[in-house]
Amino acid sequence: MDFRLTARQKELKDAARGLTDFIMKYELDCEENNGLPPQAHHEIRDAVLASGLQAVNMPAEWGGAGLGILEQVIVQEELGRLTGALWDTVWRPANALRFCTPQQRERFLLPVIGGRRRDCYAVTERGAGSDPQGIATTATRTSDGWALNGEKWFVTVGDHADFMIVLAVAGAERAPTLFLVDKETPGIEMTRVPRFTHTFVYEHPEFTFTDVRVGDDAVLGGIGNGYDITRSWFTEERLMIAARTTGAAERALELARDWAVERRQFGSPIADFQLVQGMLADCAVDIAVNRAYTHQVAWEVDAGLSDRKTLHAKAAIAKLSASEAAGRVVDRCVQIFGGRGYDRSYPVERLYRELRVDRIWEGTSEIQRLIVANELIKRGVGVLGMPSAG
Repeated sequence: MDFRLTARQKELKDAARGLTDFIMKYELDCEENNGLPPQAHHEIRDAVLASGLQAVNMPAEWGGAGLGILEQVIVQEELGRLTGALWDTVWRPANALRFCTPQQRERFLLPVIGGRRRDCYAVTERGAGSDPQGIATTATRTSDGWALNGEKWFVTVGDHADFMIVLAVAGAERAPTLFLVDKETPGIEMTRVPRFTHTFVYEHPEFTFTDVRVGDDAVLGGIGNGYDITRSWFTEERLMIAARTTGAAERALELARDWAVERRQFGSPIADFQLVQGMLADCAVDIAVNRAYTHQVAWEVDAGLSDRKTLHAKAAIAKLSASEAAGRVVDRCVQIFGGRGYDRSYPVERLYRELRVDRIWEGTSEIQRLIVANELIKRGVGVLGMPSAG
């Protein structure tokens, strides 16, 4: 096996690093003002389009970058270095939008790919988090379409997006179904904008839906396919979280290493102290191992070398391991920085707060463990194996 980056992959990595460096100048503004002004969003949008890294998960024929999964992982590693979740300004349309009809694609997806619209995914509710089957939002048949009623929590980018992908149970059969809904549709109300531990360039508002009327053309992917479509992108999104957390951990280690070499106490650089050396070494191990495994699984997805259930479990391993490792890394890096590591003007402090959510969203660490355990119990330890060439 050849693990070297191809010329194309190296080009993508360099482009992503260049874009990351450009966006990085907005970090302190985002932290101090809990977001960015419209002018900054316009500047970043223009930089994304100039980089060619818009909609990396969408086909080139639709205007996306058309990258494979490993290529996306390489890009996301670089973007993961950003604090304030500024990586999210480099938009990735929801994978569910691949199920658009041609008419829906023209109205919703293509403008998102071009940076003219923004989507958000409304699934979680007060009583439905890790278990989406607890969804209570309903879609009731009307003479000309559907009426949506319910509430949604943690709608990431909900403040910035102009349309929503809403999961509801449709009709008397309570068939889980996705609906494309313009945010200004009457009956939609943003009821609360919670303040979370991290500073995020976008918010995660709560919404209520009161007799929100949409037509049959709002159904995305067919009646009853909402759960399957939502689950279909878990493998990809969990690999992207693994990539971003690995990139974030690497930035934290770079900063801590430089600080340890320069910072002097007791007459010596603190890098001379073996307890500090041990923390640096442990960080390097966590990063190296998780990068290698995330790249391996992404390569398997691209090559089609494992079945869907095995890849699902492997992506769970990658997300679980990388997100927890990144938490350990940044915790050590805060310790190396000492009091300055607790100062919000230092990136390690911001990463410390921001990486915590990666063990919760897109499936908690506990859910990932259950996925892996289920695969082991039902099918054995094949999830640990490398696929053979044959």
